[in-house]
Amino acid sequence: MTEETPGFEENEKPDVPSGADDAEPKTAPSDKEGAAPAGDSASASSAGDVALTAQLDQVRTALSERTADLQRLQAEYQNYRRRVERDRVTVKEIAIANLLSELLPVLDDVGRAREHGELVGGFKSVAESLETVVAKMGLQQFGKEGEPFDPTVHEALMHSYAPDVTETTCVAILQPGYRIGERTIRPARVAVAEPQPGAQGKSDEASDQDAEKDDGGPDKG
Repeated sequence: MTEETPGFEENEKPDVPSGADDAEPKTAPSDKEGAAPAGDSASASSAGDVALTAQLDQVRTALSERTADLQRLQAEYQNYRRRVERDRVTVKEIAIANLLSELLPVLDDVGRAREHGELVGGFKSVAESLETVVAKMGLQQFGKEGEPFDPTVHEALMHSYAPDVTETTCVAILQPGYRIGERTIRPARVAVAEPQPGAQGKSDEASDQDAEKDDGGPDKG
């Protein structure tokens, strides 16, 4: 008698979960899945370059504007310094001119004393020191006899005619004039003489006669 081993029968198969035979191995996702297209990456890079260029242009424009502002401020400052210096010099000249104007009567007294021989002793020393100081401050005296009359620097107080002058001439200095540089503090007060009326015509006639004599005289017959 044959012994049978308990278990599965020869034709029986072990139970297999349903659907196990139909399962297929799953394929791993490709590396290409989920990657950005090449065209999109190039577009993003180009857009970034454009933005960077625009920002750089803005920085350059701002720098140019600030540089122009700085140059303008520097030019304005230089003009301001020159204007202040010019005003300072002008104020100084006006102050000196006002001071010297107050001293002109004293200088006139010194001049009259010198003409009359009264400038002697200690008074002479003081007067010469005063004249030296005002000369250092730029005061200049002008006005001489025999010079042509100039209404811009001369003031005619007396008028006459003279046969020995050919133009209006200062024949006497009644009061000297004074200037500082090109600034006239006081015009020279003078007496002037003009040529006598008709003297010019006689002078021209005499010149014609002299010319005829040099040519051998007038032609005869």
